[in-house]
Amino acid sequence: MNDLTRGKPLKLIFWFTIPLLIGNIFQQFYSLSDTLIVGQTLGVKALAAVGSTGSVQFLIIGFAQGLTAGLSILTAQHFGARDFKAVRRSFAISIVVSLIVGIILTILSLVFVDHILLVMQTPTDIIADARTFLQIMLGGMLAPIAFNLLSNIIRALGDSRTPLWFLIISALINIGLELLFILVFKWGIAGASWATILAQTIATLMCVVYIIVKVPILHIGRRHFKLVWSEVKAHLNVGLPMAFQMSIIAIGTIVLQAALNSLGTNSVAATTAAQKIDQVATQPLMSFGVTMATFAAQNYGAHKYERIITGVKQTMWLSGSFSVAAGLIEIIWGKQLVGFFVGHQDMAVLNLSQTYFNVIGSTYILLSMLFIMRNTLQGLGRSAIPTLAGAAELFMRVFAALILVRIFDYAGACSSEPLAWLGSCAVLLPAYIKSVHDLRQQARMEATVAEGAVPVLDDSEKS
Repeated sequence: MNDLTRGKPLKLIFWFTIPLLIGNIFQQFYSLSDTLIVGQTLGVKALAAVGSTGSVQFLIIGFAQGLTAGLSILTAQHFGARDFKAVRRSFAISIVVSLIVGIILTILSLVFVDHILLVMQTPTDIIADARTFLQIMLGGMLAPIAFNLLSNIIRALGDSRTPLWFLIISALINIGLELLFILVFKWGIAGASWATILAQTIATLMCVVYIIVKVPILHIGRRHFKLVWSEVKAHLNVGLPMAFQMSIIAIGTIVLQAALNSLGTNSVAATTAAQKIDQVATQPLMSFGVTMATFAAQNYGAHKYERIITGVKQTMWLSGSFSVAAGLIEIIWGKQLVGFFVGHQDMAVLNLSQTYFNVIGSTYILLSMLFIMRNTLQGLGRSAIPTLAGAAELFMRVFAALILVRIFDYAGACSSEPLAWLGSCAVLLPAYIKSVHDLRQQARMEATVAEGAVPVLDDSEKS
């Protein structure tokens, strides 16, 4: 386990982020291998079918993943306060809540899958494959929910390396199974989804074994599952806003996906392939953000408020610099990268993907700010504001889908992401500034009570 409440903030944040970043990149191999293998072996229509389901998966599975991330925030705060009994209670509550939510979401999503695909205006030539892929992914959603919960809990204790190894192993398993199911067993698009579910199930089992063998602080028994409503409510107060935040964002993505579907298969295929590059490029930005949630939560539990502010400032500069570099790479070489997924002969798809990169890559700085502010606020337990920011993202995406797509066609659809990031930052920035003021005020109050004066920070806190 890694205590993020002691030592130089930037050094701790950087080394905590590196394994998290590598792990997130390997996690993208699930979708990347789907895209690459499906696109090269089953064709552009199959690729479009996989891509057309992405926003639906984001809505349903994203809700549960947002919930598990929120539940782990309280675990991190208890760990920072060195209250290990509360850590175990928090873990037990998180398991129960995640299981109940996962079962409900699985049943509802399978019942309404056909209605969802029709509402999204999925093109008729890919709807059968889209239905097959989506039914398997949603039917097995307990696997990614369980893996995300256990990974988030382990990271809440300051260990970002162990989930990395499990992701690497499961990603390699996923690739191997996809090749086996599609090329050897001839399962078609169903093989891609089964490979992903099985690989994530294996990753979950690895987390369970690791906790049993190596993490005694998470060993729980029957007594820990005797739920107290006040404790459950505290977890829901953090977890549900993060879950709804993910869903609100996903609704906007679904509306946009419907608009993309109306533009035809080429637009769907171009966006699907370009988004895979985009997802890899933005992993460092996302990883810095996730790190700040754990960093802020542990230090908030330890009452080290000024340390949180220092860490955010330093991480803003680091993440912002990378966002500029990543955007330039996409703008210059994006079309060549997309060619690996769809081949270099389909110029219509390649040209559309370049439009996507020109719009998205030039605005990554907004996304870097968004991730850090949003996750820091969540780490402080202030989940309501990020939910409002998600509503702002929804408004912007709907505006782009309903208005800008009609005016600017595919370029209008691409503009939805930067507009969503801008809307979210407009909500998050004032809230973050106020939180900084509140943290400093709280630090002064506690220092006055403890020592009668404002404490002087040591060198490690200033760095």
